[in-house]
Amino acid sequence: MPTARIFQRPKNAMQSGKARTQTWSLEFEPAEPKQPDPLTGWAGSGDTREQVKLSFPTQEAAIAYCEAQGFDYELIPAPERKLKLQAYADNFR
Repeated sequence: MPTARIFQRPKNAMQSGKARTQTWSLEFEPAEPKQPDPLTGWAGSGDTREQVKLSFPTQEAAIAYCEAQGFDYELIPAPERKLKLQAYADNFR
């Protein structure tokens, strides 16, 4: 049985916008460890489930998909968002 991770996408650290942070993502855990390729040295494995990344509008939709397909899943709760309120005047104190 493949195990899936369901999580909410975090905010991009390089930008202030919160686009696409409301969607929930589903990724599969690797079934086998990665090994270096003898010719190129790149890490890889024969597990093709790592390439599958699905997006869902809600957490319930992602859970329903896993249950319908018979996948075990691990729900990773969304991190609590903290507001860091600053004023320009704080630079001169």
